[in-house]
Amino acid sequence: MPVREFAPEAIAFRPEVLLHMVPMGEADTKAALDAFRNSAKRIVAISSGDVYRAYEVFMNSEPGGVEPTPLREDSALRANLYPYRKIAASRDALEYHYDKILVERAVLHDGKMAGTVLRLPKVYGPRDNNDLATIYRYRHHPKWRWTHGYLENVAHAIALAVMDDKATGRIYNVGEQVTPTIEERLKTLPVADAPLDDRPANFAQDIVYDTSRIRNELGFCEIVSYKEGIRRTLRASTKSDSAK
Repeated sequence: MPVREFAPEAIAFRPEVLLHMVPMGEADTKAALDAFRNSAKRIVAISSGDVYRAYEVFMNSEPGGVEPTPLREDSALRANLYPYRKIAASRDALEYHYDKILVERAVLHDGKMAGTVLRLPKVYGPRDNNDLATIYRYRHHPKWRWTHGYLENVAHAIALAVMDDKATGRIYNVGEQVTPTIEERLKTLPVADAPLDDRPANFAQDIVYDTSRIRNELGFCEIVSYKEGIRRTLRASTKSDSAK
């Protein structure tokens, strides 16, 4: 369930900037804003690329043509809210409440606390997608592109947004500067017989971010190269398999 209550000691800490890593919808985001309103001057909220209309086109949930890419922060958003409600097991399920569009609206239009929004890519690295399944399972769509981000680079982007007041009131895409095709990624990876993802989707719609804003405004650049990030991820995956 979304977090709607906060420990007294967390509120008593009185942070100047509140980093909310797991805002899921409107209610829990507003609860965080209310809880820290008397101390925090700004909230940095983690969002997702699933706010874009392109995501709904990819999921075959939106009629019309594909969205042009790369997706900029001002690209069209989804017309429909609650993208996962139809698969929610009950009204108490996370999928029933989830919508990052509502998170962003609450954060950026609070009126009393300034906000910053980071739209994260698919994150990979040790402990998170370390099997690179989000590449291997789409190998039957070699020309498709989906922006990823190595976890240390994503963490670096988040830290910059927290520390720099220039991020006030801004939305930033986070991810790699150049998004390879699935085929291009696979050329740098060992062969793996991972299950394919056969769910129906519109692979004419790439999910590619333009990340130039955070690079130009906050000076973001990768602290770990793509090649090194893949090497560390594969090493972590091997260790995880050997420990089983």
